[in-house]
Amino acid sequence: MSDEILFELKNVAKKFVKGTESIAVFDNLNMSIKKGDFLAIMGPSGSGKTTLLNLLGGVDKPTAGEINFDGKRVDTLSEGQLAAWRANNIGFIFQFYNLMPMLNANRNVELPLLLTRLGKQQRKKNVAAALELVNLSDRARHMPSEMSGGQQQRVAIARALVSDPKLLLCDEPTGDLDRETADEILGILQLLNSKFGKTIVMVTHDPQAAKYAKRTLHLDKGQFVEKDLAA
Repeated sequence: MSDEILFELKNVAKKFVKGTESIAVFDNLNMSIKKGDFLAIMGPSGSGKTTLLNLLGGVDKPTAGEINFDGKRVDTLSEGQLAAWRANNIGFIFQFYNLMPMLNANRNVELPLLLTRLGKQQRKKNVAAALELVNLSDRARHMPSEMSGGQQQRVAIARALVSDPKLLLCDEPTGDLDRETADEILGILQLLNSKFGKTIVMVTHDPQAAKYAKRTLHLDKGQFVEKDLAA
């Protein structure tokens, strides 16, 4: 893991307004993520784990404070600039795969590349490489309905990787899988981190999943408490 900071949140607050009520999720939250880190985030339901991922991924903006990515402030970007920034830097992996049921694996993985200027042949090469990384080259023409849950999640990982993002954000990536399949998926994430240097932030409720990460942060009442996994 590099000593270079990839992501930094400074004095971040996030509030949601519901009717006349203002609900604070975070107040003065600070955190930093180094390049090459594999961070697991745990915490009780409603503690703001998904809100944090949305802030990191530029899906949501803070009410106050600042968010810096690779030395540049991103919370002040316009919606159009944020969309371009996400496409170039962030890969998302979700619990329920979010694959398009009418597209085969190849086409699902290619989707993020349609937002880029890459030509058809280069897109084809990138898709093939991403599917090979997750050991699914033989399923390239299969539809989601023809694959197991674990295979669908591997397609989702390939889709997240295909644009070579600097950061992978994973929201309960194994929450819908059995233990054996979950361990396969987590092994792929660990390999992407250790061999290919991908920086990964994973929200999980599963202590077994968190053990695959380099470190775990526990989110509670809008603040982090770091826990030593080796303890």
